[in-house]
Amino acid sequence: MYDLVTFGEAMVRLASPDFMRLENASTLLATAGGAELNVAVNSANIGLKTAWVSRLVDNWSGRFIRNKARESGVDTSHIIWSDFDGVGHERNGFYHLELGAGPRASSVTYDRGYTAISNIQPGELDWTSIFDGAKWFHLSGITPALSETAAAVSKEALEIARKLGLETSYDLNFRSKLWSPEEAQAVNQDLVKFVTVLIGNEEDFEKSLGFKAEGTTEDFAELDPESYKEVVFRVADTYPNVKKIGTTLRDAKTGWLNDWRTLLFDGQQFYLSQIYKDLELVDRVGGGDSFSSGLIYSLLREKSAQEAVDFAGAYSALAHTFPGDFNWATVEEAEKAMQSGSVRISR
Repeated sequence: MYDLVTFGEAMVRLASPDFMRLENASTLLATAGGAELNVAVNSANIGLKTAWVSRLVDNWSGRFIRNKARESGVDTSHIIWSDFDGVGHERNGFYHLELGAGPRASSVTYDRGYTAISNIQPGELDWTSIFDGAKWFHLSGITPALSETAAAVSKEALEIARKLGLETSYDLNFRSKLWSPEEAQAVNQDLVKFVTVLIGNEEDFEKSLGFKAEGTTEDFAELDPESYKEVVFRVADTYPNVKKIGTTLRDAKTGWLNDWRTLLFDGQQFYLSQIYKDLELVDRVGGGDSFSSGLIYSLLREKSAQEAVDFAGAYSALAHTFPGDFNWATVEEAEKAMQSGSVRISR
């Protein structure tokens, strides 16, 4: 039925406008965001039939998040709804964003304690039914970090997806505000056994799986594809079920000026996209999710490894040009960017 199913938490995103501090803002820009929802929305925007699975409290914030997914054509019929008790024993998450500029980095703070999805239980979702006719399942390392039961449901979903023959992708997506590297590695080293396409940047591989890339800086700010090759070989040797490994490479020069490139290993060779130099950032949140979306789209369309990494690189570079977590770039725009197309106005 679906090209792609994703599972995870989404939150209401509240961002201060015009690069203001949250404490200085008198208005906030509200939208929705979350790794797996972002991938579902992006993939729907470029033509895939997608579903997003989650657990939400049935109040205004839950319906707000659901509506943002539905507006983009994402199937939300598998969401589990928790009754709102009026007190807040369960709630939906929020995150707050300040966009940086120049030497000031962007900053995210989370308000996601006691969220509905953290109380999800194994067996609560009928994964066999959800995956009926589906081709691909995507998950990120944020979801199992939310609670022990969320980790158990993540493993349940991955295991059933592989049993039913779906391709499975996992974006390691390490979040230090959710768990420690030791906690992340204990969970992820088990989950990755059910993954066919593994995604992550240099920090993710080190902190989520324990594979350190030589030569990386302490703040993971520099782009160096060569340091990845040794790491990727070690990951592939450790997890023979992983058939492809993809990553984004970001050289963060300033808060809104980055170099951007993507890499894909297909089990035999490495493939690199072009470098998008001095990429001007409107919003850097969601760039990795757009890489995941572009890669999944390309592989489902049976593109070659080079075509896949080129498209995913262009599509994720374009994601930085839109405000919000979601990527509104079209396939045609990504293909034009792949060819270093003119940025003159289209008339």
